[in-house]
Amino acid sequence: MSRRLRSGLSAVLITLSCLLVPFGALSAWAAYGLADTGRYVTTMAPLAADPDVRDAIADTVGNGIVHQIGQEMDARVVRGTVAPFVHDAVRSFTQTAAFRTAWDEGNRVAHDAVLSALRDDREQRDRPVTVDLAPVTAQVKARLAQDHVPLASRIPVEHTEVALLPAQDLGRLRKGFHVLEVAGFWLPVSAIAFAAAGIALAARRRRALTATALGTALGGALLALALAVGRTLTLSDLPAEVSQPAAGAVYDALTATLRTTSWLLVALGLTVAALTWLARHRPGRAQPPRPPGPRPRPRLVLSRRARTTGTGTGTGAGAGAGTRTGTGTVAPAVAPAAATEPPPPPRPQDPPPAQEPTRLRA
Repeated sequence: MSRRLRSGLSAVLITLSCLLVPFGALSAWAAYGLADTGRYVTTMAPLAADPDVRDAIADTVGNGIVHQIGQEMDARVVRGTVAPFVHDAVRSFTQTAAFRTAWDEGNRVAHDAVLSALRDDREQRDRPVTVDLAPVTAQVKARLAQDHVPLASRIPVEHTEVALLPAQDLGRLRKGFHVLEVAGFWLPVSAIAFAAAGIALAARRRRALTATALGTALGGALLALALAVGRTLTLSDLPAEVSQPAAGAVYDALTATLRTTSWLLVALGLTVAALTWLARHRPGRAQPPRPPGPRPRPRLVLSRRARTTGTGTGTGAGAGAGTRTGTGTVAPAVAPAAATEPPPPPRPQDPPPAQEPTRLRA
C-alpha cells in the first residue's frame, strides 16, 4: 500500500472516530444510565432535599388535596381556612424522612412502569403509562392528622393516576429505546476501533495520535455544548404551570454523569496531545541518523610550502594552484606528504661505453 493511500485511509478513520465520540457517549449514557432503575433512583434521591423541587411538589400536592376537599365543602371556607394549613403541612412533610422514602419509592415505581412499557412489545399500545399517587396522599393525610389540622380526617385518599407516557407515543418511543440499547454498545466500540485502525495505518503515527486526541477533546466540548443548549430548549418548552427551577434541577441531576463524561473527554484528549508534543520536542532528544548518501570526493590539500613556493615562472595564484613549467603547462600540486619528504638520492650513472681504437689506414 502506498504512503499516500495509507495517509488518506488513516485520516478518514480518525475523522469517523472523532465524530462517533459524542454520539457514543450519549447513547451509552441513555442505555446504561437512564435504563437502570437503581442508578435512576440513586440519581434522583438528592433532589428530595432541593428547595425548588420541594416547593414544586408541595404546591402540586397541596393544590390537589385542596381541590378534593373543595368538592365536599364550601369553596370559600376551604380557601380561607383549610388551604393555608394544607399547604403548610405538605411543605413541612417534604422536610421529613418519610417524604424522602416516599420520593424514592415513587421514582422507583414510575421508572419500573416506564421501562416495562418500553421493553415489552406485548403491552397494550392504547393504554398510557401511569403511576398512582395514593400512597403519597395517605402519608400527607396522616401527617395532617398528627398536627391536629381541622378536617384532616376527611381528606379522601383516592387512587390518582398520573400519566407518564401518552398512549399515542409509546410505539415511537419503544423503537427509539431499542435503537439506543443497540447503539449504546456499538457506537463506543466503533469509535475505539476506528481510532486504533487509523493510528495503525498512519504513515506518521505520532501525528495521527495527536490528531485523534485533539478530535476527542473537540467531541467532548461539542457534547458539553449540546447539553447546555438542550437544557435551555427543554426549559423554554415547559408549560406555564411547571416550575422551571425544579425542572432545571431535575435536568441537571439526570445529565450530571453525561456532563462529567464530556469534560473527561476534553481533559483526556488535551493531555494526550500535550504529552505527544512534549515527547517529540523534549530537550536533548537525539536527532535521527541521516540516510547514507554519496561520499564526498577527497580534495587534494597543499602544504604551506607548496602553496608559498613554485617552480618556473608561475607566481601568485598560479603558484597556489600548481607549478608552472617552462612550456606553459601547469603541473598538479604535490600532496603535503610528498612535499615534505626528502628528495631521493641520485642514481649512479653508467660508465660510458668503451671506444674501440681507431685503426689507421695505410
